[in-house]
Amino acid sequence: MTASKNNYDSLETRDPEVRERAQFDALARQITHAKKNSPYFAKSLEKIDAADIRDYAALADLPVTRKSDLMAKQKSAPPFGGLNAISLDKLAHVFMSPGPIYEPGQNDRDFFRMGRAMWAAGFRPGDLVYNTFSYHMTPAGMMMENGAHAVGCPVFPAGVGNTEMQLQAISELRPKAYVGTPSFLKILLEKGTEAGLDMFSISHASVGGEALPPSLRAALKELGVASVVQSYGTADLGLIAYESDAMEGMIIDEGVIVEIVRPGTGDPVADGEVGEVIVTTFNKAYPLIRFATGDMSAIMAGQSPCGRTNRRIKGWMGRADQRAKVKGMFVDPSQVADVHKRHPEINKVRLVITSENNLDAMTLQCEIAMGGNDALKAAVETTLQSLCKVRGVVTFVKEGSLANDGKVIDDARSYE
Repeated sequence: MTASKNNYDSLETRDPEVRERAQFDALARQITHAKKNSPYFAKSLEKIDAADIRDYAALADLPVTRKSDLMAKQKSAPPFGGLNAISLDKLAHVFMSPGPIYEPGQNDRDFFRMGRAMWAAGFRPGDLVYNTFSYHMTPAGMMMENGAHAVGCPVFPAGVGNTEMQLQAISELRPKAYVGTPSFLKILLEKGTEAGLDMFSISHASVGGEALPPSLRAALKELGVASVVQSYGTADLGLIAYESDAMEGMIIDEGVIVEIVRPGTGDPVADGEVGEVIVTTFNKAYPLIRFATGDMSAIMAGQSPCGRTNRRIKGWMGRADQRAKVKGMFVDPSQVADVHKRHPEINKVRLVITSENNLDAMTLQCEIAMGGNDALKAAVETTLQSLCKVRGVVTFVKEGSLANDGKVIDDARSYE
């Protein structure tokens, strides 16, 4: 479908009843496909007649598959736990996200459907997109590159790190569009300005991977970025929802069905009530049906003032479990537990996540009987970065000082 000045395609302005009818027709085909080609869904949906799933009420009767269970499922049936509906030899890529969790990838046009979010962010054909998401192991860099190509944009694959070289590239290539975390964009713009480099070519940013509090959005605009909008997606599902220039909630992508349920269940909550985000995708290679993300949000009333007619969510509102995203990377309680196991001198640990000046920080608090030393501190910090893929600091605390509440990760950030 052809893009217009305001919309990526005509799907975005469909009558809601037409959209729902089309999506549930597609869902019936997806269920049939998943049962036929995915060992996991053949079993979990064995008693489900695809023709019966015609609305949200019927969808709510289907079993939930939890992202938090994927590691165990994939270990028992590698590499994808039997959730894939295309065999490994027919895939273009296999990615690894923290956990580890493995995800399949294809060379289909915009496999992760990120182009829609980039169009809403103001990216247009020919704009050079400066992509700072990682291309190493995780799908993030390629997700965004494929989306930019779908819009018609060339991409500079900057990835992460090498800040000095990145500043040079921005000042000389003068990209119009940025993709990455908002905090890293702020770092680049501030360091470039301090170095006397011209960083003012970036006027549009499609950001994700971490929270975008109002203070950070305002700071980026003060640094010259006229449009800063965020998208919400995962490595498993691709795009779930995205902001438009209306800046009123996040519009659900046309390629998924989103439900909000009571955390830990599959029971839908009323519109406006905060609950866990459950997503069903029409991806044929990885046909996730009622996939529990562990993220929290709520359905908003009405439609976006931008003219797009799909339902909206309020955006990311925290986690239903202790899993947390830090600097664009998920950190899982099991990873923190593995750090603990590698250092038997430590009796108990708690990872505290904070944010100062919109920059995330991790501190691993370690109870230790005999006090700590610099060598042990350095060793634990190395293990923390190796296993969690994010740098953090280690502090030693008095034995018995950490609360006996079962909490492994304490996300102390505020998004006000």
